[in-house]
Amino acid sequence: MNDPNFKKEQHMQHDARDTHSAPPDSLPPSDAPRSETRRKFLGNVRGVALAAATAGVIGLEPLLGPSYSLAHADNDHGESKGDERAEEDAEIRIEAAKSESGVSIPPHTTNGDEERYADKCGTYTKALLQDGPGRVNLRAYESFRDALHSGNPADFENIIMGGARKLTNPQAGLAFDLEGTDSQQFGNTPCPLNQETRVVVPPAPALASAAYGTELIEMYWASLLRDVPFTEYSSNPLAAQAAHELTGLPDYAGPRSGGQVTPQVLFRGGFPGETVGPYISQFFITPTFLGQQPISQQQKTYQQNVDYLTDLASWALIQNGGSSGLANELDSQLRFEHSGRDLAAWTHVDVLYQAYFVAYLVLNSIGAPVNPGSMYANSKTQVGFATFGGPQFAGMLGEVACRALERSWYQKWFVHRRHRPESGGGIVELIKTGKGSTLNGSLNSNVLNSQALENSFSKYGTYLLSQAFPEGAPTHPSYPTGHGVVAGACITILKFFFDGNFVIPDPLVPAEDGLSLIPYTGSDRNHLTVNGELNKLAHNVSFGHGIHAGIHWRSDTDVSMLLGEATAISILQDQAQTFNEKFTVQFTKLDGTRATLSNQ
Repeated sequence: MNDPNFKKEQHMQHDARDTHSAPPDSLPPSDAPRSETRRKFLGNVRGVALAAATAGVIGLEPLLGPSYSLAHADNDHGESKGDERAEEDAEIRIEAAKSESGVSIPPHTTNGDEERYADKCGTYTKALLQDGPGRVNLRAYESFRDALHSGNPADFENIIMGGARKLTNPQAGLAFDLEGTDSQQFGNTPCPLNQETRVVVPPAPALASAAYGTELIEMYWASLLRDVPFTEYSSNPLAAQAAHELTGLPDYAGPRSGGQVTPQVLFRGGFPGETVGPYISQFFITPTFLGQQPISQQQKTYQQNVDYLTDLASWALIQNGGSSGLANELDSQLRFEHSGRDLAAWTHVDVLYQAYFVAYLVLNSIGAPVNPGSMYANSKTQVGFATFGGPQFAGMLGEVACRALERSWYQKWFVHRRHRPESGGGIVELIKTGKGSTLNGSLNSNVLNSQALENSFSKYGTYLLSQAFPEGAPTHPSYPTGHGVVAGACITILKFFFDGNFVIPDPLVPAEDGLSLIPYTGSDRNHLTVNGELNKLAHNVSFGHGIHAGIHWRSDTDVSMLLGEATAISILQDQAQTFNEKFTVQFTKLDGTRATLSNQ
């Protein structure tokens, strides 16, 4: 550990493409707690850490007892070597903190809807006290805003709620972290660091915009196709209608084939590899093992054609934080993921990094090689274990998932406060039934006159967006999404450790009833790579929780995956100097560019 090269500053190089322009200065800033306080806190922490490291504030012997003395006496490195080790450890920690604190806190710009509409109809208000359908009690909203603005834990206890349902963990957005770039340092303007352009979290589409209407149209189509097997999309008339309408919408952000939205690419993500092969990722269906325990990847799903919140009374009850007393009806038959409802059911109760841990197990089962940049890929004498081996691979997934959620929670609670698609459906219902005058906001005509909306009305008798869960969406704002940010973070870890160009052997596809797996024989079967199937898995999970369940917008997922990826990279970047092994690892990012992480 005394190699003079070890202390070289870590670096990261990649071809970066800034996919979001800086937002207009005229848009209002968020009401996040003042950054000066955070900077002072960080400065104090650095001072305390340095003093503790150099002065030895608390010795180990009083804490660990006489057994430590014996171990210390037998250490052949000697006392001076121990001191050098402690100093080097402190230096690594402090330098990482200094590097991260050098990233300026950028402006956090919103889409302006909260300031634009006095009744807050375009903003998240679920579970706060409501005065009527689509109308939050403004005193309750002020109590909510006061807590977010102050950050005082006591103020969160004074938020005026409408029912028994509670808000989901807003204070997580204010948590500090000991690794990776801080939540507030990811904004919506570029922040260069080590030749990198930090990912940005741009303003979400505004309520009255064509982009918002287009996203809502996609949500209605997904709700109508919730029970159609993905393998039947190419022959399903409703899927053909959906593809045709979305093709004609210039703001549609999903993938196209030859300029057209085809049934084969409906509800897919647009990152590399996602339109290759079956809709469901190989990592979601390939049987594997947890140690000696077999994992078939079959699951419990919900009964078909049972949807919720399609009448105004139950919708309003849920918006007010009430409960319908209903529960999802389980299908008694185990099935492989094969429809939108299956994906929604899976994400309803999953452990957020569960899919990526199972993907790690599948990578082992199929014999995927480690990333060629791993120092153990060609070692003649060693294999990885606690570092660059299985325990680290598995442990890092849970670690980055937690860190990524904090980054998402800051953006969703303290910056954007985007309302859920069920709220958008409520606005549609009020406008289409002649009650829109009670709202300050309006919607683009593209959704109000859409075929998707008419088909949904024909099925349910209202213009509300049907939900897969009786409680509708969770009680936290929509943008960015937790499932998406965890997805982006976890697949980045797997790409860092495994060879992303490895082709998946013997690909599979679920049968149309989901009861079995059959070989996938498509002409692109030899083009299903680890990277592409990881990207696909991330969208399967996040769209399952979002578009297919009816509770998240497409842009929630796309932006969240990029934020999760950036969070994971910043953590790996901080960790790079902690390894004794020398490495230079490359992997392909979501935007198709190459990232390089190295401690050499």
